[in-house]
Amino acid sequence: MAAHSVTSLQWKTHSIINQRPNLRKTIHKSQLPHSLKSYTSLNHSTFLKNCSLQSSIPSPHVSTRRPVSATVLSSLPTANPERFVSADKVPKWSWRAIKAFAMSELEARKLKHANTGTESLLLGVLIEGTNLAAKYLWTNGITLLKVREEIVKLLGKADMYFFPPEQPPLTESAQKALDWAVDHKLKSEVDSPGHKVLATLGFNDEKAKELESLSSGPGFVDG
Repeated sequence: MAAHSVTSLQWKTHSIINQRPNLRKTIHKSQLPHSLKSYTSLNHSTFLKNCSLQSSIPSPHVSTRRPVSATVLSSLPTANPERFVSADKVPKWSWRAIKAFAMSELEARKLKHANTGTESLLLGVLIEGTNLAAKYLWTNGITLLKVREEIVKLLGKADMYFFPPEQPPLTESAQKALDWAVDHKLKSEVDSPGHKVLATLGFNDEKAKELESLSSGPGFVDG
Protein backbone atom coordinates (compact mmCIF):
# COMPACT_ATOMS: atom_id res chain seq x y z
CA MET A 1 0.00 0.00 0.00
CA ALA A 2 2.76 2.43 0.96
CA ALA A 3 4.83 1.42 -2.03
CA HIS A 4 1.84 1.98 -4.30
CA SER A 5 1.30 5.51 -2.86
CA VAL A 6 4.93 6.50 -3.38
CA THR A 7 4.86 5.21 -6.94
CA SER A 8 1.65 7.12 -7.63
CA LEU A 9 3.15 10.34 -6.18
CA GLN A 10 6.28 10.04 -8.32
CA TRP A 11 4.17 9.49 -11.45
CA LYS A 12 2.00 12.55 -10.73
CA THR A 13 5.06 14.74 -10.08
CA HIS A 14 6.71 13.59 -13.29
CA SER A 15 3.51 14.28 -15.20
CA ILE A 16 3.24 17.82 -13.82
CA ILE A 17 6.86 18.58 -14.72
CA ASN A 18 6.33 17.34 -18.27
CA GLN A 19 3.27 19.52 -18.63
CA ARG A 20 4.95 22.65 -17.15
CA PRO A 21 8.69 22.48 -17.98
CA ASN A 22 9.23 26.06 -16.83
CA LEU A 23 7.75 26.63 -13.37
CA ARG A 24 9.00 30.19 -13.17
CA LYS A 25 6.89 33.01 -14.51
CA THR A 26 8.22 34.27 -17.82
CA ILE A 27 8.72 38.07 -17.90
CA HIS A 28 8.56 39.63 -21.30
CA LYS A 29 11.30 42.11 -22.30
CA SER A 30 8.73 44.89 -22.72
CA GLN A 31 7.86 44.57 -19.02
CA LEU A 32 11.44 45.24 -17.87
CA PRO A 33 12.65 48.69 -16.80
CA HIS A 34 14.43 50.69 -19.49
CA SER A 35 17.78 50.34 -17.67
CA LEU A 36 17.60 46.52 -17.86
CA LYS A 37 16.47 46.13 -21.48
CA SER A 38 19.96 46.59 -22.88
CA TYR A 39 21.32 44.06 -20.41
CA THR A 40 18.92 41.32 -21.58
CA SER A 41 20.00 41.78 -25.18
CA LEU A 42 23.65 41.16 -24.37
CA ASN A 43 25.25 37.80 -24.77
CA HIS A 44 26.52 36.44 -21.46
CA SER A 45 30.04 35.79 -22.73
CA THR A 46 30.23 39.27 -24.27
CA PHE A 47 29.17 40.81 -20.98
CA LEU A 48 31.88 38.94 -19.06
CA LYS A 49 34.46 39.92 -21.66
CA ASN A 50 33.58 43.60 -21.33
CA CYS A 51 33.78 43.40 -17.56
CA SER A 52 37.22 41.83 -17.67
CA LEU A 53 38.48 44.50 -20.07
CA GLN A 54 37.15 47.33 -17.92
CA SER A 55 38.72 45.96 -14.77
CA SER A 56 42.12 45.47 -16.43
CA ILE A 57 42.39 49.09 -17.61
CA PRO A 58 43.45 51.32 -14.69
CA SER A 59 41.41 54.46 -14.33
CA PRO A 60 43.42 57.69 -14.20
CA HIS A 61 43.85 59.04 -10.67
CA VAL A 62 42.58 62.57 -10.38
CA SER A 63 44.10 64.37 -7.41
CA THR A 64 41.88 66.80 -5.56
CA ARG A 65 44.78 68.39 -3.72
CA ARG A 66 46.02 71.77 -4.79
CA PRO A 67 49.62 72.02 -5.90
CA VAL A 68 51.83 73.49 -3.23
CA SER A 69 53.78 76.51 -4.38
CA ALA A 70 56.61 77.94 -2.33
CA THR A 71 58.84 80.93 -2.87
CA VAL A 72 62.48 80.33 -2.00
CA LEU A 73 64.37 83.46 -1.07
CA SER A 74 68.00 83.77 -2.04
CA SER A 75 68.44 87.30 -0.72
CA LEU A 76 66.61 89.72 1.52
CA PRO A 77 65.04 92.94 0.22
CA THR A 78 67.18 96.05 0.25
CA ALA A 79 66.17 99.68 -0.22
CA ASN A 80 69.26 100.55 -2.27
CA PRO A 81 70.03 97.69 -4.70
CA GLU A 82 71.94 100.09 -6.96
CA ARG A 83 74.79 100.32 -4.43
CA PHE A 84 75.94 96.87 -5.51
CA VAL A 85 78.12 97.13 -8.60
CA SER A 86 77.26 93.64 -9.83
CA ALA A 87 75.26 90.60 -8.80
CA ASP A 88 78.41 89.07 -7.35
CA LYS A 89 78.60 91.92 -4.84
CA VAL A 90 75.14 91.23 -3.39
CA PRO A 91 75.64 89.89 0.14
CA LYS A 92 74.98 86.19 0.57
CA TRP A 93 72.52 85.60 3.36
CA SER A 94 72.76 82.49 5.49
CA TRP A 95 69.91 80.01 5.50
CA ARG A 96 69.24 81.04 9.09
CA ALA A 97 68.71 84.66 8.07
CA ILE A 98 66.42 83.69 5.19
CA LYS A 99 64.37 81.41 7.44
CA ALA A 100 64.14 84.10 10.12
CA PHE A 101 62.89 86.61 7.55
CA ALA A 102 60.28 84.16 6.23
CA MET A 103 59.11 83.52 9.79
CA SER A 104 58.87 87.27 10.43
CA GLU A 105 56.49 87.67 7.49
CA LEU A 106 54.43 84.78 8.82
CA GLU A 107 54.30 86.33 12.29
CA ALA A 108 53.18 89.65 10.82
CA ARG A 109 50.28 87.84 9.16
CA LYS A 110 49.40 85.96 12.35
CA LEU A 111 49.31 89.26 14.23
CA LYS A 112 47.17 90.63 11.37
CA HIS A 113 49.59 93.47 10.67
CA ALA A 114 49.54 95.16 7.29
CA ASN A 115 53.35 95.43 7.30
CA THR A 116 56.36 93.49 8.50
CA GLY A 117 57.93 95.69 11.16
CA THR A 118 60.98 95.40 13.38
CA GLU A 119 58.85 93.63 15.98
CA SER A 120 58.07 90.92 13.40
CA LEU A 121 61.75 90.66 12.49
CA LEU A 122 62.50 90.09 16.17
CA LEU A 123 59.89 87.33 16.33
CA GLY A 124 61.36 85.72 13.22
CA VAL A 125 64.83 85.66 14.79
CA LEU A 126 63.46 84.03 17.95
CA ILE A 127 61.42 81.45 16.05
CA GLU A 128 64.39 80.42 13.90
CA GLY A 129 66.14 79.75 17.19
CA THR A 130 69.53 78.47 16.04
CA ASN A 131 71.22 81.79 15.24
CA LEU A 132 73.52 83.53 17.72
CA ALA A 133 71.13 86.42 18.34
CA ALA A 134 68.26 84.07 19.18
CA LYS A 135 70.39 82.02 21.56
CA TYR A 136 71.63 85.18 23.25
CA LEU A 137 68.12 86.56 23.65
CA TRP A 138 66.75 83.30 25.01
CA THR A 139 69.64 83.07 27.46
CA ASN A 140 68.84 86.56 28.73
CA GLY A 141 65.18 85.75 29.30
CA ILE A 142 63.81 87.36 26.15
CA THR A 143 61.47 84.61 25.02
CA LEU A 144 58.99 84.36 22.18
CA LEU A 145 55.99 84.52 24.51
CA LYS A 146 57.24 87.64 26.28
CA VAL A 147 57.94 89.43 23.01
CA ARG A 148 54.47 88.64 21.68
CA GLU A 149 52.87 89.95 24.86
CA GLU A 150 54.86 93.18 24.69
CA ILE A 151 53.96 93.67 21.03
CA VAL A 152 50.25 93.44 21.84
CA LYS A 153 50.71 95.87 24.74
CA LEU A 154 52.61 98.33 22.56
CA LEU A 155 50.64 98.15 19.32
CA GLY A 156 47.32 96.83 20.58
CA LYS A 157 45.23 94.00 19.21
CA ALA A 158 44.61 94.05 15.50
CA ASP A 159 41.21 93.78 13.86
CA MET A 160 40.32 90.09 13.75
CA TYR A 161 38.46 90.59 10.46
CA PHE A 162 41.47 92.15 8.74
CA PHE A 163 43.19 89.90 6.21
CA PRO A 164 46.83 90.92 5.72
CA PRO A 165 48.65 90.38 2.41
CA GLU A 166 50.50 87.14 1.80
CA GLN A 167 53.84 88.96 2.05
CA PRO A 168 53.35 92.06 4.20
CA PRO A 169 55.73 94.78 2.96
CA LEU A 170 58.49 95.99 5.22
CA THR A 171 58.06 99.13 7.23
CA GLU A 172 60.67 101.85 6.82
CA SER A 173 62.27 100.91 10.14
CA ALA A 174 62.40 97.22 9.24
CA GLN A 175 63.93 97.99 5.85
CA LYS A 176 66.61 100.14 7.49
CA ALA A 177 67.32 97.34 9.96
CA LEU A 178 67.94 94.94 7.07
CA ASP A 179 70.11 97.49 5.27
CA TRP A 180 72.13 98.01 8.42
CA ALA A 181 72.45 94.25 8.75
CA VAL A 182 74.02 94.21 5.29
CA ASP A 183 76.63 96.60 6.64
CA HIS A 184 77.12 94.31 9.68
CA LYS A 185 75.44 96.74 12.08
CA LEU A 186 73.27 95.06 14.70
CA LYS A 187 70.95 97.92 15.54
CA SER A 188 67.63 99.46 14.59
CA GLU A 189 65.96 102.81 15.03
CA VAL A 190 65.36 103.86 18.62
CA ASP A 191 61.71 104.65 17.93
CA SER A 192 60.92 101.38 16.15
CA PRO A 193 58.60 98.85 17.85
CA GLY A 194 61.27 96.17 17.84
CA HIS A 195 63.71 98.41 19.70
CA LYS A 196 61.05 99.36 22.24
CA VAL A 197 60.14 95.72 22.88
CA LEU A 198 63.79 94.81 23.44
CA ALA A 199 64.28 97.77 25.76
CA THR A 200 61.21 96.79 27.77
CA LEU A 201 62.56 93.26 28.16
CA GLY A 202 65.95 94.50 29.37
CA PHE A 203 67.98 94.38 26.17
CA ASN A 204 70.04 97.57 26.55
CA ASP A 205 72.99 99.03 24.66
CA GLU A 206 75.45 97.09 26.81
CA LYS A 207 73.95 93.77 25.79
CA ALA A 208 73.76 94.92 22.19
CA LYS A 209 77.50 95.65 22.22
CA GLU A 210 78.16 92.27 23.83
CA LEU A 211 76.19 90.51 21.11
CA GLU A 212 77.96 92.53 18.45
CA SER A 213 81.38 91.58 19.85
CA LEU A 214 80.38 87.90 19.83
CA SER A 215 79.25 88.05 16.22
CA SER A 216 82.28 89.99 15.02
CA GLY A 217 84.84 87.67 16.61
CA PRO A 218 87.47 85.92 14.48
CA GLY A 219 86.22 82.89 12.62
CA PHE A 220 82.56 83.53 13.48
CA VAL A 221 80.14 81.83 11.08
CA ASP A 222 76.40 81.96 11.77
CA GLY A 223 74.98 79.90 8.94
